[in-house]
Amino acid sequence: MEISRNTIIDLLPLYIADEASPETRHLIELYLKNDPDLAEIVKKLSASEIPNEIPIPINKEREMEAYEEAKLQQRKYVITLVGVIAIIFLIMMAAALGGLFLLLPRIW
Repeated sequence: MEISRNTIIDLLPLYIADEASPETRHLIELYLKNDPDLAEIVKKLSASEIPNEIPIPINKEREMEAYEEAKLQQRKYVITLVGVIAIIFLIMMAAALGGLFLLLPRIW
């Protein structure tokens, strides 16, 4: 049975906190022998006193997901900004036209 990298990453907090069972520790150690990048991350995290987050190496798929998410957030921001500017413009135009209509009877 092959264990995926994501499964190992899910188990790393238990491994680093030394709360994993001996079987799980053995499984993770076997995996880390074949994945030097992840082994280096675990080594750095184990050296720190309080691990805050386990950095997950970004692959191209996750990078594209993050890019698409950022693009969507940017579109929402631009649409909201344009809407607010349009509303302010309409209010100013209504105020200007209202003032003009109030002045028209005095001019005639």
